[in-house]
Amino acid sequence: MTTSPATETTTADEPRRSSRSSRPVRRSRGKVGRERVNRPATALLAVGSLAVLVPLFVTVNMSLKTTAQAVDGNAFSIPSPFTLSSFVEAWNLTNFPRGFAVSIFITAIAVVGEIVISALAAFAIVRNWDRRAFRWSFFYLLAAMFIPFPVVALPQIQLTGMLGLDNPLGVAILHIAFALAFNTMLFTAFLRTIPLELEESMRMDGAGTWGVFWRLILPLLAPMCATVGIFAFIQSWNDFMMPSLIISDPDLQTIPVLQNMFQTQFSNNYNIAFASYLMAMAPAVIVYLFAQRWVMSGLTQGAVK
Repeated sequence: MTTSPATETTTADEPRRSSRSSRPVRRSRGKVGRERVNRPATALLAVGSLAVLVPLFVTVNMSLKTTAQAVDGNAFSIPSPFTLSSFVEAWNLTNFPRGFAVSIFITAIAVVGEIVISALAAFAIVRNWDRRAFRWSFFYLLAAMFIPFPVVALPQIQLTGMLGLDNPLGVAILHIAFALAFNTMLFTAFLRTIPLELEESMRMDGAGTWGVFWRLILPLLAPMCATVGIFAFIQSWNDFMMPSLIISDPDLQTIPVLQNMFQTQFSNNYNIAFASYLMAMAPAVIVYLFAQRWVMSGLTQGAVK
């Protein structure tokens, strides 16, 4: 059996072509390996990390010192000996348990309210997008994102006073109202990724709108609920302006406001001040460390359809 010249030419050229084709692959691999390390981004990340870690180190370091050690002006000197007396004094001076309870009350209501109300609003808007009223209500919420709280602070103070909501409950309600626009936008983007066929099959089994939402939609929104929840927690826990303007009773103020009220009593006792700051920010840091993977999951899933 004879082979054609074309076949012989192809067979003879195969090693040559394969050798030529392997050369650019090796070069591309080397190029990818060289580009894997982005030096400017690494340097920027290192600077950003130091901008967070250095103040945190100073806060922890100063809070473990005695008053005599804290007044020496060297924030980076290691305390010798270590002491927790600053935390005890800050606990008693600011009445930390009461402020902690008020902050937890406001934050819990704000977190639950923002998740449930924003999810309901987004569900109604997405599933009724063809109706003009729902579509324009979404645009109205988006426009509300550009109104900062200081612009409407005075009307809100007067309104909460007239309604008897110049208390922690009123602050929690305002947190829910002012975060409604941003949270609804997040839930709306996530809901568009959920197939409508899931709801239709559940409705065929006899489920109503409320049953579909509570038994199907809300469990599927778990990653985005975690994202909205952690944002709501951090915003409510660290908020200073709204409680200081709305709450009229000094005994019902939150931790950030109490720290500002007792700031003059700290005087030069920097160790007590830093211990108070550390106790105030510890819950938010702990919650974020445990929930950050759900935050990233919710944002990425809501961004990709």
